[in-house]
Parts: sequence; structure tokens; C-alpha cells
Amino acid sequence: MANKPSIPKGTRDFSPIEMSKRNYIFNTIKDVYALYGFRQIETPAMETLQTLMGKYGEEGDKLLFKILNSGDFLSKVSEEELHENNAPRIASKICEKGLRYDLTVPFARYVVMHRDELQMPFKRYQIQPVWRADRPQKGRYREFYQCDADIVGSDSLLNEIELMQIIDTVFSRFGVRVAIKINNRKILSGIAEVIGEPEKIIDITVVMDKLDKIGLDAVNKELAEAGISNDAIEKLQPIISLSGSNDEKLHTISDVLATSEVGMQGVKETVFILETLKKCGLKNEIELDLTLARGLNYYTGAIFEVKALDVQIGSITGGGRYDNLTGIFGMPGVSGVGISFGADRIFDVLNQLDLYPKEAVDSTRLLFINFGEKETEYSLPIAAMVRNAGVSTEIYPDPVKMKKQMAYANAKHIPFVAIAGEDEIKDGKVMLKDMLTGEQKLITPEELVEMVS
Repeated sequence: MANKPSIPKGTRDFSPIEMSKRNYIFNTIKDVYALYGFRQIETPAMETLQTLMGKYGEEGDKLLFKILNSGDFLSKVSEEELHENNAPRIASKICEKGLRYDLTVPFARYVVMHRDELQMPFKRYQIQPVWRADRPQKGRYREFYQCDADIVGSDSLLNEIELMQIIDTVFSRFGVRVAIKINNRKILSGIAEVIGEPEKIIDITVVMDKLDKIGLDAVNKELAEAGISNDAIEKLQPIISLSGSNDEKLHTISDVLATSEVGMQGVKETVFILETLKKCGLKNEIELDLTLARGLNYYTGAIFEVKALDVQIGSITGGGRYDNLTGIFGMPGVSGVGISFGADRIFDVLNQLDLYPKEAVDSTRLLFINFGEKETEYSLPIAAMVRNAGVSTEIYPDPVKMKKQMAYANAKHIPFVAIAGEDEIKDGKVMLKDMLTGEQKLITPEELVEMVS
């Protein structure tokens, strides 16, 4: 007996109903991006490892899916190297490409390659899958979609304001209550400076970013293991546990960072963003979270993260300012800022909260019963007329028992069934059955279009 087929861990199949829900998510986000003047691009699923490596920090590099070279991929590896069992060294010789880890680094590569064609500032959005060799768990997948929007070629903080408005609009349309968390990497750099560990900024941010997941004690333990001094860890405690309103936090952190030029620049930027957002009438809460670090190395300014308030799940949107990213590809001095909606986690949130509008998941609205060749010939032009009115319509393909055709309509949640037998054809009409109420009406094709539209 053949083994039952399976799919890789951390990946999923999606049924037609699930795809209707996902398309509702994608279309909602696309519509909001378009409202703000963003235009869509796409990039290949695989990039060269030269493009990908070194852009996500050491932890990110470990999660890259690498693709074996075509043909005899071991031809460049000696017997001695094979016996050494040095996986990174061997991988560098047998893999030249990898699946993209996110959409931001490929976008930076795109900007550099197409710089002469782009009008700056360039506002793009991109909705495509990404892959990470992560440990699968609830809300975390190895293959998942990101829905990114980025603005490059502008230093203005109005771009950050606009992205916060986009986040607020999208989740308001979904009906999901969220907390939009904001911080600034310059503030984090200032903190590392004033506690006497400026060279440890990456270690500190990577560990602080885990606070929600592992708790304060584990964070302190990891800080110590990363070589942060006990004195510095002690100085971090009041910052990590800082509470109060955004204004109160800003006042306190301003005092803490008074001697740090970079830290105070981060405070100034954060004050501008938060004060401007107060005038924008956002429907969701904006929270200054000084423990928010977003472990990716390329962020240089404001950083954002979004948490759903009514569902226990990780971040469902994130992003930030990344002034230096295109410089890695030989194009320095181009500032960028972007956000990424985690479509798969949003899918799970909307499922748990049952927030999909009925029209988003309904597919066929009208089914014509098939009694045979003559009846089908009569029904086809009427079905075409209904479709021309924008109504999703099917004709059952086989003249099987009516009970089976009705069962098909019920299984697909089709709300209306059109019946055209000998009597209806003679009168030039159809019998329309409402599958919810069971009510039936003999009507003209024109009335049919009106009633099901």
C-alpha cells in the first residue's frame, strides 16, 4: 500500500473557502496601500546568497533556506572537506541561491538594480510568500506571506506617520482591535551607550526583543551570557520595566539619555511621530514600548510592531526605518522605511474572532439545475445574462438526480437555485428557489437577475 502523501512541516494547504478568506485579507491591504499611492512589484522567490547573507544578523542567516546548485553540486567539495563535516563551509560551495527570508532585502536589491527607472521617493507594495527554516509552532510557519509597503528616497518622518495610518486603517477595516507599538533604534543605541556597553548594541537588542516570549529573568540571563556586565544589566532594569503614558515614558527616557546625542535624536523623532499621530484621529492605541527592538540589524530609526488585543498570538505587523540597507548593494545615502503585514497570522486572528464578512467567503450565488440537453440549452443564455450582471453563476454539468444537485448547492452554500423544466421553458420563465427559506417563485429571466444581484 502506498504511503499517504504529506506536506513539509510549517506549510499548509488552503481550501477554496480558506482562499476566499485569504484573498479578502490581500485585497483589503491592497486597497489601503493604493489609497496612499503605493504601486505593486514582484521579485523572484529565490535570490543569490550573496544578496541574502549578512542582512538579517547571525540568527537570521541560520534560518535561510539554501538551494542546492544544479547538476553535480558536490563537484567543488573535496573528500577532505566532506569528512571535516563543516556545514557552513560546505554550504557555501554547494549552494549559490536561497529562498527569500523577507521582502525588504529583495526590494533593496530591486531599487539598486532599477535605480535609473525609479521616481524618488519610490512607494511600492509587494504581496508574496517568504520562507524561514524556523521551528513550526502556533502562528509561526516556514512558508508564509508578507504584505509589505516601503518608501525609499525620503528622510521625512511623515512617511512613518503615513505607515501608522495605513496600519490603523487596515485593522479598522478588519474589525480587529490592536496595539501599535513604537520605538526607535537610536533610543536603543543611546541606552547601550549610557549603560556603558555601546559595542554590545546588537546583543542587547536581540535579547530585549525576546522579553514578551521568555520573561525578564530569562532576558537578564541571556544578557549576562552575551557578555553584558552585571552593572550594565542593573542599569537596564528600570528601562525595561518602565510604565506609564507615552508622555511619561518619553520624559523619563529623555532624562536617562540626556548625555547621549544619538539617544536624544531618537527621542526627538519619537516625540514628533507620536505628537503628529495625536492629530490624525487613529482608532487604535499607539504605545511607546522601550523594550521593542525588532532584532533585524538593518533598522536604524523608528521601529513598529502590532499586537492583536483579543487573541493570543505573536506580532501580526512590523517594520521600521532602515537608512543604510541599499548601501550594502553599492547605493549609499538612500533612506527607506517600511511595514510588513503578516497575512498568515492575520488569517488566524480573523478566524478566531470570526470577523470575515459573509460576502467575502461566498463564491457561487446561483446554480442552474441540469435536467438535460434541451433544458441546458435554455439555461445557458440566461446564466450568461446573470454573469454579465456580475453575479457568480454555475450550471450543474451533469443531468443527475435533482437531489444530488441540491446537495451540491447546500455543500457550497449557494443561496439560490434556478430550475428550468419543460413548463418553465414553455412560459419563458424560471423557478427560483431561495435555499435558506425554501421559498420558490416563478419569474422572468430579467426578474431573476434583479433578485439574485
